[in-house]
Amino acid sequence: MILNLLAIGDVVGEPGLAFLEDNLPRLKKRHNVHFTVVNGENASGVGVLPRQAKAIYAAGADVVTLGNHTWNRIQIADFLDKDPHILRPANYAGRVPGRGFGMFDGPRGLRIGVMNLMGRLELNPNLDSPFKTANQLLRGTEAQRCDLVLVDFHAEATSEKGAMGFYLDGRVQALWGTHTHVPTADGQILPKGTGFLTDLGMTGPRRSVLGIKPELSMNLFLGGLPRRYEEAEGPCKLNACRFTIDTESGRCVQVRRVDLEE
Repeated sequence: MILNLLAIGDVVGEPGLAFLEDNLPRLKKRHNVHFTVVNGENASGVGVLPRQAKAIYAAGADVVTLGNHTWNRIQIADFLDKDPHILRPANYAGRVPGRGFGMFDGPRGLRIGVMNLMGRLELNPNLDSPFKTANQLLRGTEAQRCDLVLVDFHAEATSEKGAMGFYLDGRVQALWGTHTHVPTADGQILPKGTGFLTDLGMTGPRRSVLGIKPELSMNLFLGGLPRRYEEAEGPCKLNACRFTIDTESGRCVQVRRVDLEE
């Protein structure tokens, strides 16, 4: 069958969450989406609360992925252990709550694997290698049982994301980047059939600096004291990408940006 996967960029704050809730159901219908993955690690500004994760599910997400702000809202720790549909980066070093890979039910009995990884370059050098972690997970029993595998690679450096795309080309059906909140225009199908996009972008206030009030970001660059992040106000946007996958051949056949703006 032909499966349409929708991957949605980092949801930023309550404005981003509200915009997702208002638009995701009809977006899925318009693009005939069968499975949806949403990065929710900024739903509370920095981190995500259990109630916000539940709201993302209610809006239409099948899986919620996280990133470097996973532990900024420690209330999520128990939820990560209890709810199998939320993933934190698999390559966190040490013993931490939650899981970084899950197998989920798709249409017509398809078993869909989703992997969440985080980059080390310019982000967190104390992580385990995302490349080695990905390799270990793909060799594991759970991944071997999946009909297709999708990857959210939460990373700063475009080079690290690109390298991961080629490293996993032909071993996963789609890989996209999150974290920078800036949508890229390089959607492509890699030589061995993996759909790839460097960064989805974000879901949240568009008259902002990465979702927060511009004056807060300017303050930092002008040498001011750090201040608590506050989401910007005004119109929002939703950045996403639709990956179309031929489940029989195991290859991605189309990568298409799906963006909305108020």
